[in-house]
Amino acid sequence: MGKTYWLLSSTEENFQATSDLGFSVQGVDTKQRRKAVRMAEEDRMIFYISDRRAFAASTTLTSNHFEDHERIWKSHAEAEDFPHRVKMRVDVVVEEESWVDAMQIGPRLEYVRKWPPEMWPLALVGTLHIIPQRDFTMLEEELKRASVAKKQIRRRGRGRRGRRGRRIHGESGQQAVATQD
Repeated sequence: MGKTYWLLSSTEENFQATSDLGFSVQGVDTKQRRKAVRMAEEDRMIFYISDRRAFAASTTLTSNHFEDHERIWKSHAEAEDFPHRVKMRVDVVVEEESWVDAMQIGPRLEYVRKWPPEMWPLALVGTLHIIPQRDFTMLEEELKRASVAKKQIRRRGRGRRGRRGRRIHGESGQQAVATQD
């Protein structure tokens, strides 16, 4: 059987819990059991942060579905412990300030075409979605682009500083314009 491409819709708080675990494991609620038992090693997963309407990470599953009742994630339902789990490894994680805006990219997804264009976010209601490979690839490329852009901005921002804390510009590190106010 070929890979399955998953989109996991999570709250920011639960995404942080997964991040704190190094993206080593992910659980889904009991309502998603029928889909969860299909999760298998080498499947891929994209994380959608529902309360921020943003895409934040991609992973590769490293195990088949298993059950565990250790409390890690939070739910509105007191008894819910997200028992349907998989182990995984992280592929791309974007820092919070660079998360990919779903309102910009979501309407282009093939998966959301079942809904009227103005109502496409309804396609992502619920925890676990099987999405087309094309959508997964496009989303992961956007995550990579956002991750690289952030690194480039950081690198550019690390230039030397001249007198009075001003940045020194130019390729050679020489001060391009040495003006003072």
